[in-house]
Amino acid sequence: MSREMCYRCFWPKPLCWCASIRPMATRTKFVLLMHPKEWKQEKAGTGRLTHLCLAGSELHMGIAFDEHEAVQSVLNHPHHFPVLLYPGATARNLTHGGLRADDLGGRRLVVVLLDATWSCARKMLRLSPSLQRLPRVMLTPPAPSRFVIKQQPQAGCISTLESVHEMLGALERSGLDHYPLPAQLPALFQQMQEYQIRCACDPGRPGYRRHPYSPPAARVPLQGRSRSRRSRIFLKPGPATEFLTMDETNGPRSSGQRDQTPEQFNLPSALNGADLLPET
Repeated sequence: MSREMCYRCFWPKPLCWCASIRPMATRTKFVLLMHPKEWKQEKAGTGRLTHLCLAGSELHMGIAFDEHEAVQSVLNHPHHFPVLLYPGATARNLTHGGLRADDLGGRRLVVVLLDATWSCARKMLRLSPSLQRLPRVMLTPPAPSRFVIKQQPQAGCISTLESVHEMLGALERSGLDHYPLPAQLPALFQQMQEYQIRCACDPGRPGYRRHPYSPPAARVPLQGRSRSRRSRIFLKPGPATEFLTMDETNGPRSSGQRDQTPEQFNLPSALNGADLLPET
C-alpha cells in the first residue's frame, strides 16, 4: 500500500516539511527549471525544498524552455535583469562582488537555476538557446559540498540548495539583497540528509547500505577518463542539431576529439552552477 503524499513538498505526509518552512521574501527572483527526472524520480533533490523556502520563486519542469510561456515571460520582462547560474569563462563571480547595483540598471535581478544532474542540465541548456544567451554568474564555495549522500563530479560543485544559500549571502554582502533566514536552508539540508542516511543504514529497508557514507572532504576526486568525461558537461553546448562540444574560447570541436578539463578552458577552478546534482 502506497503512502499518502504531500503534494507541496512531495514527501510522505508523516515526513512533510511544509510546517517547518518559512518562505523568505527576497529582492532577487529565483526561477528553478527542473528536469523531469528530478521531478519524478529524485528522492534526495534539493530544488523543491529551495523553492518552498523562497517566496515569489518559480519552479517549472521541462527540458527545453524556448517555447515555455511562463519562463519566457519572466526572461523578457522589461523590468527584469535575468542571469543564469552556470559556470563559464565569462561568468561573473558573485562571491567576489562580480555584480553591482549599477549593472542592473534599476531592474530586478532574476536568477535562473537548472535543477538536474550536470549532464541533464547541459542538455537543457543545449536545447534552450534563450538560456544560452543569458549572462552567466557563478560562485566560489568556501568549502566542499555538504552533500553526504551524493558525490559531486568536480570540486566546487554544490547542490541547488547550497547554491542559493551561498548566493543570497554573496548578494547581501554586495548590497543587492537581504538574507532574512540564513540558517534555514542549511538546517533543512541537514535534516533531509539525516533521514536519508537513517533509511540507508536500516537493514530492514530496501537499498540497505552496508558501508557508511564517507565525509565529502575525504573523497578521492575522479581521475583519468572519468574526470575528463565529467568535465565535458561544463563546456558550452552546441546547437541542438549538431553533435559538437563547444569550447568557450576555441569554438566547436567534434565529439571524437580528446576531452579537456575545465582548467584547460580557463574556467574557474571552483565550478558551480545550479544543482546541479551529480550523476548517480
